Amino acid sequence: MTSSPTDPQPQDALLGPSDIRELATALGVRPTKQRGQNFVIDANTVRRIIRTAGVRADDVVVEVGPGLGSLTLGLLETAQHVTAVEIDDTLAAALPATVEARLPARAAHFALVHSDALRVTELPGPAPTALVANLPYNVAVPVLLHMLEHFPTIERTLVMVQSEVADRLAAAPGSKVYGVPSVKANWYAEVKRAGAIGRNVFWPAPNVDSGLVSLVRRDGPPATTATREQVFAVVDAAFAQRRKTLRAALSGWAGSAAAAEAALVAAGVSPQARGESLTVEEFAAIAEHAPAR
Repeated sequence: MTSSPTDPQPQDALLGPSDIRELATALGVRPTKQRGQNFVIDANTVRRIIRTAGVRADDVVVEVGPGLGSLTLGLLETAQHVTAVEIDDTLAAALPATVEARLPARAAHFALVHSDALRVTELPGPAPTALVANLPYNVAVPVLLHMLEHFPTIERTLVMVQSEVADRLAAAPGSKVYGVPSVKANWYAEVKRAGAIGRNVFWPAPNVDSGLVSLVRRDGPPATTATREQVFAVVDAAFAQRRKTLRAALSGWAGSAAAAEAALVAAGVSPQARGESLTVEEFAAIAEHAPAR
């Protein structure tokens, strides 16, 4: 007989500060800056993340970078199934045992993928409906965009990232921090800031603040005849030289400044505008009018 997420769970299933340090010591783990490892040591923060993510009892959640399992255990208490993707050899080897020890009734609802998340294009078991993760700061945006691209069944996402990155992801056109991450995330989803996280809930405590970002997938990408790759090529070109007008910034993409201007005019965008003022729909319109080369 298998348990359901609504069955009573042990009160101490989640990891506290002493649990985290004991696990790390037993495994010989020292968090590394190279992999952006900062482990959550506060159970209340874990519960807050899950609550903010709106994780439901029928959700299939994918988690990237589970580390020692702080968030994993909380997700398993709530969701139907959790698949964790971990690149670190030691952490990946230890996590199933942690789940078995602390939530034995839910262990059958957990799967581990030992891999670099940027290389994962399929997951075992049922298709994921949600992505909830404390993303390593150094690869947060590439991992997020990769997961949204390759797993279209992910309806809702809540990620914890560096506060500055959270601002960029959720920025609207016209904002000083609006850029490539903002536009590309908006291609897939409605994006918004969903809260701030202090430094003292992590071990080791990072020297930057963290933020929660909520993404709810659109019914489909913006209506356009251009492909995602074509639209993203325009976005990359526009922000590569963000201080320049689009006429100048897109000259390499179009083949010349004159060709860029023609594409912009055809798309109904001012050649004197800058990338930071455009919506994802406007970038798509420009891509539709790419000059034949």
